[in-house]
This record gives sequence, C-alpha cells and structure tokens, in this order.
Amino acid sequence: MSFRLSSPAFTQQGAIPSKYTCDGEDISPALQWSGVPSGAKSLALIVEDPDAPDPAAPQRVWGHWVLYNLLPDSDGLPEAVTAEQLPKGTLQGANDWKRAGYGGPCPPIGRHRYFHRLYALDTVLPQLQQPDKSALRDAMEGHVLAEAELIGTYQRSGG
Repeated sequence: MSFRLSSPAFTQQGAIPSKYTCDGEDISPALQWSGVPSGAKSLALIVEDPDAPDPAAPQRVWGHWVLYNLLPDSDGLPEAVTAEQLPKGTLQGANDWKRAGYGGPCPPIGRHRYFHRLYALDTVLPQLQQPDKSALRDAMEGHVLAEAELIGTYQRSGG
C-alpha cells in the first residue's frame, strides 16, 4: 500500500475552496492519509507555496503550515483543527507569517500551487522551539522513510 495524502475539500491539482483561504474563514482543510510505512515513528507536515509572490516570476517558497511529531497511527486531521485538537504529542512550527498554526492561501496575483507534503519519519524529533519549514527539513534529514504529496491551487477573484 502506497503512502497517500488526500483531502475531502479538494482533489489532486484541484482548486482549494475559498473557505480555507484569507478570502474565507482561513481554516485548515481536513486531511486524510493512509499507507504510513511500518517503520514510521512520527509524521511531519509542511504546506507551502512555491509561486510567491507571482507565479510568472516566483521569488520564494512561502510556508503556510508546519507540524511535526504527528502519531504514525493517526489517519488525518479534521477541518479547522486547533492547537488543542492536534493529536497528543504533535508540535507546531512557525509559518512564514511568523506564527504557529495554519495560514491559508492569500496570493497577491495569479493562480498559485499549494504543496501539502506529509513525511513519514523513522524517529520522533526533539522539541525544536517552533521551527520554520527549513529548520524542520534540516531536523528531518536522514530520517524520511516516505513522502506523500497533495497539491491544490488557488487564485483570488480579480487576481
């Protein structure tokens, strides 16, 4: 069984509903996963936009959500998950707004892609003091057993 990541809110390469963006409620979409490798000790999630600020001339990869030490026997996250609702032991990193938690798509121009990447790790990571996506990737180096990816897109009306 392959490691898979999906959402009931949008399909692979499909449009992310505005409810999950700065134009709506700015809540996290529900995510579901399956096929976690048997040797996994934890999971990490990074959601990012490689098209910032303009897909025609991207300048940086914007981090929207950073979570780590999710339980490997978990199978997803509910819609609008709060810090208190995260599975026991899950730690949050900092998004590129310099805060913990989910920050939804809010592209200034054009249709952007949002990569939701779930990593199965062979270890439980130490407390990293709210790492950004780069610090989390550094901590995960050499520990990734598998990666699952879900890509959604979003374009603001008039953008």
